[in-house]
Amino acid sequence: MGIALGGKHGIVADPNVVPLIDILLVLLLIFMIIPAHYVGLDAQIPQQSTPTGKEPLPDEVVVVQVLTDGTLRINRQPVTWESLGSRLDEIFKVRIDRTAFIRDDSSVEFSVVAKVIDVMRTAGVAPVGLLAPELEKGL
Repeated sequence: MGIALGGKHGIVADPNVVPLIDILLVLLLIFMIIPAHYVGLDAQIPQQSTPTGKEPLPDEVVVVQVLTDGTLRINRQPVTWESLGSRLDEIFKVRIDRTAFIRDDSSVEFSVVAKVIDVMRTAGVAPVGLLAPELEKGL
């Protein structure tokens, strides 16, 4: 800052901005040069495993079907009530999209469907879509 006697105005202070501009230009050069020479870290990206004959393909839609007699199927493969949760865990362990659907017969009580939804939510499947025969007829 320069200080000068200003006559009848008293002392006048003029800011010296040249050092500030020099600092600004140096910072600008630093931030322009550093990203050009920056080398990132190597990332270990998980690879898709080869599906076995039992599992649905990772791109295939997962549909849990509840039949009138109370039996369950995952994509037309029979599954027991006891193994439903572990089977869903196996299927969704290699998937990013954790969406599944439930298809039920019209005579199945909703309490049975609610149990299946509960098991699916416990296995980490969300969201869960409902497919009803009445809705499929309209499509």
